[in-house]
Amino acid sequence: MVDVGAKAATRRAAIAEGRVRIQAAKRTGELIPLCHPLPLDLVEVDADLDPALPGVRITATARTEGKTGVEMEALTAVAAACLTVYDMVKSADRAMRIEAIRLLYKSGGRSGEYHAAPAAD
Repeated sequence: MVDVGAKAATRRAAIAEGRVRIQAAKRTGELIPLCHPLPLDLVEVDADLDPALPGVRITATARTEGKTGVEMEALTAVAAACLTVYDMVKSADRAMRIEAIRLLYKSGGRSGEYHAAPAAD
């Protein structure tokens, strides 16, 4: 950072906009050892405020047509989104926790369909 201590104060303003992207799911093959890179047909990441927690509940859906599943891509997207939320609000609550990241559903492949049991929040 540049030292601005000697500069005179002036009125300043800024407007910014941003988006949370799905790059983590797309780069799972680079982030997770021994994970195959996959062409993804769909990645959706949803973040919803959940007053019951209280906190943010994040879900990710990933789809592909290929020789291996997309569970790791969905899980990586959720983990990266959780870390992003943590980074954004850590100044308000250093004691917050990232917890309960899990696979809810998968389909396709030799092992077939999987549905997670309901969570015991």
